[in-house]
Amino acid sequence: MEREPATAALLIIGNEILSGRTHDKNIPYIAERLTGVGVNLREIRVVPDIEAEIVSAVQALSARYAYLFTTGGIGPTHDDITAECVAKAVDRPLIRNPEAMRLLTAHYDRLGVPFNEMRQRMAMTPEGAALIPNPISAAPGFIIDNVHVMAGVPKIMQAMLDAVLPDLVGGPPMRAKTIMCNTGEGTVAAALAEIQARFETVDIGSYPGQTATGFHTQLVLRSADPDALDAASDAVFEEVAALGGAPHYL
Repeated sequence: MEREPATAALLIIGNEILSGRTHDKNIPYIAERLTGVGVNLREIRVVPDIEAEIVSAVQALSARYAYLFTTGGIGPTHDDITAECVAKAVDRPLIRNPEAMRLLTAHYDRLGVPFNEMRQRMAMTPEGAALIPNPISAAPGFIIDNVHVMAGVPKIMQAMLDAVLPDLVGGPPMRAKTIMCNTGEGTVAAALAEIQARFETVDIGSYPGQTATGFHTQLVLRSADPDALDAASDAVFEEVAALGGAPHYL
């Protein structure tokens, strides 16, 4: 399978996400930051802490998209199996990374905390992996092929993602325009479908809501082509106005 250029997938790993015990807070940050560098997040998948599930997902997503980002499962406990699963997925041996060991040894020495066998699990990476720095708690993420393995803790994940963003090769950045109107989706649906058919490079979405003053619909247009975005937005604005929707740009 040929990888789609300037695209990415996110693989969220953890039983706690699927059980509802933990609410994932990383998706909005990752999506926004990738969009800012011209990388289109195309798929998000959540899998449990089960080896076969993780290996299969890593292989499928890394083959399809230019970049795969994973979150979760790189801590010191028995159910933190992401590193060994990624190693199997890319067919590399799992090793105790010397640089990761150096960083973690220094970190725990500073804390005066034993760097025991379970904590040393956080130094395991596939052979040949490059480390992703962790300025918060030292335990690094890593990159192997096009797979970027990051922590699940939001503050740490954000630091790791920010560290790798400059090295990503993206396409033109996506731009967006939002039009608010006071009509329901059903009123504007046919007009939106016709405009969408005319502007294939523009994504048009409608999102209904309600405030104290009544129902409203946000119409969001996104495209990497600024001319097409402007033309499509003008067309939507005019159609909504003709339907009595009192449109205005947010």
